[in-house]
Amino acid sequence: MKEFYICDCAKVENQTITSYFVVAVKQVKSKKSGELYLSMVLADRSGQIQANMWDNVNDALSAFDQDDFVKVKGVVHKYNGRWQLTVHKMRRLGDAEIDYSDYLPKTTKDVDQLWQTVCNYIDGFQNPWLKSLLQEFCRDETLVAAYKNAPAAKTLHHAFVGGLLDHVVSLFNVCDLASRNYPQVNRDLLLTGAFLHDVGKLHELTYQRSIAYTTKGQLLGHMIIELEMLHDKIKLVPGFPEELKVLLEHLIISHHGEYEYGSPKLPMFPEALMLHYLDDLDSKMESMRAQFEREAELDTPWTSYNPSLARPLLNTKKFLEKGLAGSRLVEVPKSAVAAAAINSAAQNAATQETSTDDTSHDNGSADPPQSAAAGDGHAENGHSSDGHTGESRADEKPVTSPFEALQRKFESHKVTPMTEKPH
Repeated sequence: MKEFYICDCAKVENQTITSYFVVAVKQVKSKKSGELYLSMVLADRSGQIQANMWDNVNDALSAFDQDDFVKVKGVVHKYNGRWQLTVHKMRRLGDAEIDYSDYLPKTTKDVDQLWQTVCNYIDGFQNPWLKSLLQEFCRDETLVAAYKNAPAAKTLHHAFVGGLLDHVVSLFNVCDLASRNYPQVNRDLLLTGAFLHDVGKLHELTYQRSIAYTTKGQLLGHMIIELEMLHDKIKLVPGFPEELKVLLEHLIISHHGEYEYGSPKLPMFPEALMLHYLDDLDSKMESMRAQFEREAELDTPWTSYNPSLARPLLNTKKFLEKGLAGSRLVEVPKSAVAAAAINSAAQNAATQETSTDDTSHDNGSADPPQSAAAGDGHAENGHSSDGHTGESRADEKPVTSPFEALQRKFESHKVTPMTEKPH
């Protein structure tokens, strides 16, 4: 059993480790000096890490191949914010040293419970033909065992043991929800398409050492394999309607949605279109989740480039947490302080003006009051022409901007900005 996994890098930064990995990628490259070095991607069940061997390269060139299991000694460190391993020594492992469970990533969910969820959905079908067909798949013990363990893809999404079943259960759940919102959709037909759309991955992919394509998978692809599997099971359901068979075939061959993505036909009825979009949605959401998990220790909320989505990704949870943590360091925002200062200055100016006016009246030095005809309000008893006292009104809103403070300053001094040039 391995003692060090790639997910443990933070615990051994700048330390020498010795551990076991599978070689996911092996490339021979040249340094600026022209000397050769080995660039590798090493993997175990917890993830992958870039590994470089700078010295003694000639001894290692023929010592192992891609997809081999190797024992590695090297130093774990960070480069451009990402973990790397500088390899000092490595050798191929013997068969007796290999524990396959150490190297292939595996779903953390209970596969038996996931499979029971699939069976519960099938048991609830209203269409007897579709229900009987999928029950034939479920009676095939070899197929069920493979369905519980197969990955859903080599690299793009759900690329781990149990990934196919994980993906299909998630797809069943979103198909069930979507069909409730669109009553014109045949729920049983849609769910049958979800069960069948990737079942050919059982034969397209192999996952004994690492996830790779079989020869059959390379030559035919999973959609052709799925049509073969569908036809074999339909033979076990006497009288299966030809119309349903054609619909299921179309669901299989159109679920990639576009010609350039490998579908020979575009989705041409509601269940086919919905299957394509929901399958695409679930795969992309998983791709994002997996990348956030792999790069959880990066300081930035932005991930590195995601090849399957052709873009970097923003981890909104990390982005918001970082922003909120920063805002706690500032007790009062500067804008609020500035607004409060302006508000206070405006109120003080208004108070001083009122006090000055009162003093002027007491000393008999004030100008004669304007007649009532000069305005709509009264000028008696200290009231302004708009009918309010010189003091701030109780319902007056606080100043929120420098412009508003300036505007109130004009009003308090009864200054009206000129709109025309004086003649």
